[in-house]
Amino acid sequence: MTTPFTLENSLPLAKKFVEFVNKSKSPYFAVDTVKKTLLNNGFQHLSEKESWSLKPSGRYFFTRNHTSIVAFAIGAKYKSGNGFKIIGSHTDSPDLRLKPVSAVNSQGYLEIGVQTYGGGLWHTWFDRDLTVSGRVMVQEGDRIVQKLVEIDRPILRIPTLAIHLDRSVNTEGFKFSTETQLLPVLATTIQAQLTHPNKSQNKLDHHGLLLDMLAEKLKVDVQDIKDLELSVVDTQPSTVGGALNEFVFSPRLDNLLSCFCSLEALINSLPTLDQDKDVRVIAMFDNEEVGSESAPGAGSNLMDDTIRRINLLLSSQDTPVDSFSTTKSRSFLISADMAHAVHPNYPEKHQAQHRPEIHKGLVIKINANQRYATTTPSALLIKLLAEKSNSPLQKFVVRNDSLCGSTIGPMLSASTGIRTVDVGIPQLSMHSIREQCGVVDINSATKLFQVFFDEFTEMNEKLEVDN
Repeated sequence: MTTPFTLENSLPLAKKFVEFVNKSKSPYFAVDTVKKTLLNNGFQHLSEKESWSLKPSGRYFFTRNHTSIVAFAIGAKYKSGNGFKIIGSHTDSPDLRLKPVSAVNSQGYLEIGVQTYGGGLWHTWFDRDLTVSGRVMVQEGDRIVQKLVEIDRPILRIPTLAIHLDRSVNTEGFKFSTETQLLPVLATTIQAQLTHPNKSQNKLDHHGLLLDMLAEKLKVDVQDIKDLELSVVDTQPSTVGGALNEFVFSPRLDNLLSCFCSLEALINSLPTLDQDKDVRVIAMFDNEEVGSESAPGAGSNLMDDTIRRINLLLSSQDTPVDSFSTTKSRSFLISADMAHAVHPNYPEKHQAQHRPEIHKGLVIKINANQRYATTTPSALLIKLLAEKSNSPLQKFVVRNDSLCGSTIGPMLSASTGIRTVDVGIPQLSMHSIREQCGVVDINSATKLFQVFFDEFTEMNEKLEVDN
């Protein structure tokens, strides 16, 4: 299949993603970045706590916990009972998160106690220049407000043990305890005492030095910091690289790249909204890496409640009482999460006939044991979209003798009854602190997602299943 996607015409979008992910070091900042983009494109910010006033052709979004965000654009011809076109992704990635009591003192060092979040390749976090990103709850008068915060320089590092002190590391592998040996170093105790008088002696849960840095960054009194949620993150920026500038080297490709592509597709599709009779939705959930069973996760009521609310608010006296059910039956969900590209040094880890390659397009994920939600009809619809957008496609199944991961797809498909397909952009080094994907795949995936919003309604009407 000849495609219109070249390295040259794909680079601008890849560089735009690099800017996006560099602003999005934690789920809080990822949602903030998406939020700002939506506001700049005419979307209205709603609150789940308030009543909504919606209208056809309207553009809206809301957040939950400021770690998940749902945006939707209502077709000008929408009527209650019509379908929803949804792309689901997730904002979280494996990382290290500060413990509720993070202050650790060891051998003359101030260290930070962390919890491992998700299934990270934790050995890749050693000897990296690290910092913190997240949110702080701050007292402002009689109110407590959320403030996002990052320290924009390297302040932490997890040092490896010198080979002279562990000769077995190259023969027996790099082994370590995630509880006692994955602690980032913040400072030496002596220098902290000599050069930074501790203004926070009464704050015993976290090092006063760290709290003072956060307070200085936020321009608040350290005593007004009431609580915090911080991730330890890499400071090395995402970049386009490779000898031919054909790769993106970046943290958090899984799954901020899917978030980015769906956001771009929704915005690019807006000119055709006046001809649409469906609702276009992008839903970016939190906590996928740890099972999704949370209020901002895909295992919550978030998706089902959103569909119900929109359908109800746009109903009329003539709307059938079962319109919510017909809406879900007419809807379609693309579960977008990164896929495993075949590794040049470990090709045997892939099933021989299903080895996705970088630059060869979006990957349809299939699993007979329902670890992915793809069915034959849902895969066919993606193939039709690929033909329409001239986008290449690949297929992936895991080896029978290998465990298979999962996505938000099966969970959302089961809880809503909405037809679902699982797809993803192929990448290397998934769950490393530094991952790798192809520039061209970003472009082709975004185009396919845009065509989904633009033209899926008509395609869907031609596919007969359960009629």
